[in-house]
Amino acid sequence: MVANDDGSGGPAADDADETIDADDLLARAGFDADGGVLTERQAEVLALREQGLRQSDIAARLGTSRANVSSVEASARDNIERARETVAFAEALASPVRVEIPAGTDLYDAPKRVYDACDEAGVKVNQTAPDLMKTIGDRAGDAVRGREVREQLFVTVAADGGIRVRRP
Repeated sequence: MVANDDGSGGPAADDADETIDADDLLARAGFDADGGVLTERQAEVLALREQGLRQSDIAARLGTSRANVSSVEASARDNIERARETVAFAEALASPVRVEIPAGTDLYDAPKRVYDACDEAGVKVNQTAPDLMKTIGDRAGDAVRGREVREQLFVTVAADGGIRVRRP
């Protein structure tokens, strides 16, 4: 259970607070501050939040304010999102199939664009056209509304047929 951003949590959070060893959690997860994008403090805060501790409880443990814990947590989550985007970009560069879906495109036209590019690259997509439209729509979030692609998208297809959808 993750507590709310305002620091509120479930009734067990106070009881669990004293028994959770953040260093042990990080060690079991294989955390390496030198090899990752999170600082030790960011990883510690995230690990404790994932165990259900409230921000106020974490602040008391660390001898800081809840506002500071909130800031550390927000920075950690931002760093993780940036790392994910970097990985997605690197995978897109390495993908044999890259298809631009311009803003204003009818979502029904997207599968043909993807299939044509895959055929040209000799890559098999294991999705039907309706499934591919759903995948693109779901992964594009609010960039697609109904059948309209509202923002430019990039669809990449890996050699194994895996689909990724990114916004520029």
